[in-house]
Order: sequence, then structure tokens, then C-alpha cells
Amino acid sequence: MDRRTTLASLAALPFAATTSLASAATLPVLEALKTSPSMPVLFLGHGSPMNAIEDNPWRSAWAAMGREILARAESPQLILCISAHWLTRGDWQITGMAQPRTIHDFGGFPQTLFDQQYPAPGAPAVALKMAQELKSPVSGSALRVDVSEWGLDHGTWSVLKPMFPKADIPVLQLSMDSSRPPAEHYALGRQLQSLRQRGVLIVGSGNIVHNLRAVQRDTAPHVAYDWAREFDERVQAQIKQGQLDALQNFQALGAVAKQAHPTPEHYLPLLYAAGAARTTEMPRFFNLGFQSASISMRSVLWG
Repeated sequence: MDRRTTLASLAALPFAATTSLASAATLPVLEALKTSPSMPVLFLGHGSPMNAIEDNPWRSAWAAMGREILARAESPQLILCISAHWLTRGDWQITGMAQPRTIHDFGGFPQTLFDQQYPAPGAPAVALKMAQELKSPVSGSALRVDVSEWGLDHGTWSVLKPMFPKADIPVLQLSMDSSRPPAEHYALGRQLQSLRQRGVLIVGSGNIVHNLRAVQRDTAPHVAYDWAREFDERVQAQIKQGQLDALQNFQALGAVAKQAHPTPEHYLPLLYAAGAARTTEMPRFFNLGFQSASISMRSVLWG
């Protein structure tokens, strides 16, 4: 029996809702969440959906990072992804289906991109427990489990497919409550830190600069607007100096922040990743550069 079949079978078993995450390692249903060395945290600038299939430096760097992570002493047992493309309003949600669908949430691209599938399994029982362990920074209530509506959107599968092409690591998505301020997204990210010792790879997928209104097609990676470069460099400096708390105050940068993010959804996944990271961890930057002059592809590895 292969790993995916085993996980699907485990997901169908009954789950004790009162069991803590720490003791759950003794249950067969949570075999994939045994205690582990601390898993890394990633923030990935995903840019255009075409990066998932084009032979370009961005995709090559994702593939290399995936190989590096799998070569560690212990590989991830679960991936929790926070994508810029799953916004909910009024609550936070976690995908809880056994086989999450591949969502093609874009338009105007070649059919080849719509044909792409990423059949990674879900982990319904783990999602249920995770939703109970994590708490809304607003109300302190448990998060909601989505069992049918969402899946894996392109912010998730477009980066995970190059990284982990076998699609044999279970994947959950965590939504972002679009009605809440940046500080609360960062606060929820802080709660994700403990999952790293449970074999969970935390992945935030967005862009440090993302302004589709200002794109210039077919520009070189070193070409960027002055305001895009300024915002990207300010964020880089805060990350490099371990000033992760400061990232939640990005709107205080005023006009340059508004130009970098006319809407904040592509920045917010960085707050979850930064919250899950530790200020003592030395960040490593990769995929430096811009797509279309107004999208920063800068990515970060902690741990």
C-alpha cells in the first residue's frame, strides 16, 4: 500500500476530538504528525500562474528548494499552506477534505495550465484537530473546517508541484479572514510555530510586492519600479534584522505600501510565515528579482 492510500485510509478512521495535539502521536489516525525536529518555514513569491509550467529560474529555484527539504534528516509529514488566493470573511477556515481538488482560479491562460493537477491527499482528521487547537485572535474560538467548498488554489499548487512533484505529502490550506487587520494575521501565524515540531512544513504563498495595475510584460528580473524596489528592500531589511513583529505594520510606510499593495492579500501570507518563524533563525533569501516590474518574487526560508 503506498503512502497516499495509507493516509486516505487513516483519514477515514474515527478521531477523538478531546485528544491534544501532543498526545495524538500515539493514535494511528495521526501517524503523520509524530514529533519531529523543527520543520522549516517558507514564504514563496509565486507570481504568475505560468511559473508552474514554464522553464524559468523561479520554478527551478522552487524545485531545488523542494529537493533540499526532502534531503533533510526528516521530511515534512504535512504541508500547511497559506495562499493569497483563499480569502474568507468573518472566520478562518482549514481545508478538511480527503482529496482536495486542484483549483484553477485564473483566466486568460493556455489550456495547458488548466490541465494541471496536483492530487496531493488531504488529512481530514488532522484538519479537525488543528482547527480546534488554533484559535481565532478575535474571539478565541476554534477555526472552521471546510469539507467541500475549497481545495488547493494556484497559490498553493503552482509552487508545491515543482517542489514536491510526487504529490505524496498531505496538504492543508488555511484561509485568511479578509475582515481582520494585519496584526491578527500575524498573531495567528505565531500559533503555527508549535506545528513545526509535529512534522508540519509551513508555507506562505504570496508576493512581497504585488501590483497588477502596474505590470510591464516581458521585463527582465532586475527591472522594477522605484517604489517596488523600495518596499521590497524595506521588508528584506526587517526580515534580515529579525524584526518580524514590524512586518505587520507595513501600512505605516504610507504611499509606497499602497503602491506595492493596492490590496493586501498577497502580503498577508508573509505575516503567517513570519509569525511561525523565530526571530533567532537566520533567514535565507532566494528568487530575488521581479516579474513584470511590479511583482517581487523574493522568497524566504527560515530554519
